[in-house]
Amino acid sequence: MRSLLRRRNAGPATRPGPPAGAYRSTSYLPLRPSQVRSRTFATRRRGLDPVEVAAFLDRVAADLAAAQAEVARSREETARIKDALRTWQSRQAPTMRDLARRP
Repeated sequence: MRSLLRRRNAGPATRPGPPAGAYRSTSYLPLRPSQVRSRTFATRRRGLDPVEVAAFLDRVAADLAAAQAEVARSREETARIKDALRTWQSRQAPTMRDLARRP
């Protein structure tokens, strides 16, 4: 039994999109919460409970929305901090005349 499982799982992963940590091109856009919520699956004879699937997808979509909002907030804060650092550095850096006067 284990050998069957190993053989089945031994093949290359066929997931859409780039591997984790790789650069994502514009053709591979990140999922939006609305895409998760509206996703439907084909029903099978002994399929999953559609209510449970919908509840789980809603939860995943909410987590995704929260994560995206946190990333956006973090990017705004990073830009604000970088701007403040540049301003501070420009005030602290000596002028070219001051550097020229030093022996």
